[in-house]
Amino acid sequence: MSIIKIDIDSDEFQSELQKSIAFTDEVIKKYAWEYNPEVEINEGIQMGLARNKMMYKERFCPCFMVSEVDGKLKSSEDRICPCTPAIEKEIPQNGACHCQIFCTPEFAAAKRLEMGMEEAVHTHSRGLTKEEAQLLLEQGELDGDELSSLIEARTLGMVHFKIVDVREHMEWKMGHIKGADALVPTSSFFQTLAAAKLTKDENIILYCHVGSRSAHVARILTDMGYKKIGNLTYGIVSYGGEIQR
Repeated sequence: MSIIKIDIDSDEFQSELQKSIAFTDEVIKKYAWEYNPEVEINEGIQMGLARNKMMYKERFCPCFMVSEVDGKLKSSEDRICPCTPAIEKEIPQNGACHCQIFCTPEFAAAKRLEMGMEEAVHTHSRGLTKEEAQLLLEQGELDGDELSSLIEARTLGMVHFKIVDVREHMEWKMGHIKGADALVPTSSFFQTLAAAKLTKDENIILYCHVGSRSAHVARILTDMGYKKIGNLTYGIVSYGGEIQR
């Protein structure tokens, strides 16, 4: 199975995107939730919902895989937006759903405060040593600054690893981390994994939009025997390095 490509500039996709935006607006109104103050998160999820509606005829949660079970398409944990786990557990307990588009007013207020107060907590006055780079590479979770430092170290030949984007083709075309080695979309993960030519003993760093899909894929790869998996914790939206468009 090849990577499914959707033209985000097509009239069909743009029409479906507007319908998905109207859909999430209605969900917000119905449950008295708020959108995440980080607009890029919401835009990414709305695009994912539109994509899934076009591909699968359902607004499956874009952070979870969709597969065929007994002749019917289902997502992991039966996630169709607004999903039951978000309504019954995630938002009441955590303040936000797994995909982070929907949140409580209290969560949104705290996030706005955090965004307003946040300053650059990672500043690099020097590059990493080879030993520091290797230790950092062994971490399971990385932030954007740490990945930028590792990419610089890789360019200098101090460490070796592969960066794998698990978003969809249309997201890749809109912009991906410069230096990413492969695209393995979550929607066709098992069908496209072999083409990425990943070995089970090499260091692999995964990323998606906000870190949900890549964390999910990290668990799957670990179960498959891949030993050195890292995850860009908050996804490409947290990455301050160079984006290739």
